[in-house]
Amino acid sequence: VQLQAFGGGLVQPGGSLRLSCAASGYTFGNYPIGWFRQAPGKKREGVSCISSSGDNAYYADSVKGRFTISRDNAKNTVYLQMNSLKPEDTAVYYCKTTYRDRNYWGQGTLVTVSS
Repeated sequence: VQLQAFGGGLVQPGGSLRLSCAASGYTFGNYPIGWFRQAPGKKREGVSCISSSGDNAYYADSVKGRFTISRDNAKNTVYLQMNSLKPEDTAVYYCKTTYRDRNYWGQGTLVTVSS
């Protein structure tokens, strides 16, 4: 199982970014997948996750109404659309899935929100 996250960068407050996570090595469409983030000096926290079919999604309160998770099972890819970004959204963002009782993490992509 491999997960590759990309799409991070530097954005001004109020701006938008879309993260992508490409998965391989397993039947992507059969498993939920999520996004986590870790800010400097803080613990890793859950941001959002989506069911295998894409019909159900969860969001942390801190991002609700601003972030949208989606997936394309034909492309083995999950997305995180981030709008109205705030400086406190600055973090390394990771995708994660659980397959056969083992957690797999992407390598992380850095999002910096700053003017």
